[in-house]
Amino acid sequence: MFAKLDAIEQRFVEIERKLSEPEMAGRIAEFRKLSQERASLEDLVNEYRRYKRVLGELESNRTLLADGDHELAALAREEIKQLETELEQSKQALQILLLPKDPNDAKNVLLEIRAGAGGDEAALFVAELFRMYQKYCETQGWRFELLSANSTGLGGFKEIIAEIVGQNVYSRLKWEGGVHRVQRVPETEAQGRIHTSTVTVAILPEAEEVDVNINPVDLRIDVFRSGGAGGQGVNTTDSAVRITHIPSGLVVVCQDERSQHKNRDKAMKILRARLLEIETEKAAKTHADARRSMVGTGDRSERIRTYNFPQGRLTDHRIGLTIYQLPELMEGKIDEIINALQTHYQTEALRTQGGAL
Repeated sequence: MFAKLDAIEQRFVEIERKLSEPEMAGRIAEFRKLSQERASLEDLVNEYRRYKRVLGELESNRTLLADGDHELAALAREEIKQLETELEQSKQALQILLLPKDPNDAKNVLLEIRAGAGGDEAALFVAELFRMYQKYCETQGWRFELLSANSTGLGGFKEIIAEIVGQNVYSRLKWEGGVHRVQRVPETEAQGRIHTSTVTVAILPEAEEVDVNINPVDLRIDVFRSGGAGGQGVNTTDSAVRITHIPSGLVVVCQDERSQHKNRDKAMKILRARLLEIETEKAAKTHADARRSMVGTGDRSERIRTYNFPQGRLTDHRIGLTIYQLPELMEGKIDEIINALQTHYQTEALRTQGGAL
């Protein structure tokens, strides 16, 4: 294990040396590739250097214990206790950092939210979840861009899709995919009865053109006039785009931009992400259908999480986490949930591997 860590550190030093070479400024593609590799190794190398530093200090203090100086020995014992704790923490951090990386962790994502069971109430909650994730992205410094929306006209959405761009976005949001259940009294409910509705969330790693091979002859591209509310906002040109991927039957429609070119680019971005997901599923036969496990049927009985508004409670059913701060969570303050999910799945991965430093 430590031979592996030594090799990783040597590779890190080599990358830094290459990046500092003057001629690298003219080799943009190589510079970008090396920079990405450096970023992927940086946390592990820094933690390994911390581990070696603490281990060295620990050995020095143990040497002081053997010198026979009582005053120095007393100080060394106190220092040893702290260093042993820090060394154990560093070991645990290294174990997590050495876990096999999800190849999609560093990718940007497409966030898809759809109304499930519950009619207008479900559509309204789509809008609220969308806003929650948008607020969370703001706190992370990520760029959040609307790609497509199918509104209900009542302030809700049947479906809404956004692109989220930033550092390690997928690694933070990948556990959000699934059926989210909301329990509350709708504004239109005269008798104050609590209704249950569902919304489905899918987190798709964004696909580059090199990730998915799309043959242009497999695409049928239709353009049409976007719908609108009329007046000055109505679109009088054929700017909306519908792309059909004939082999898979996937259909993507984008009409939010006034430019046909922009709508086409957004539609292709969504199509590539969905095709990448299909290819990933095929390559992982041992796993359940990823999209189906995320989205399911939208039935009320399926859920990964419940938002209970009368009780001000959010419960994540996968890890048994309940938080009574629902208003704050709906404002995008969901780090506690995401951190708990990451810790849970990291612990599961460590248990499965059964390895230790």
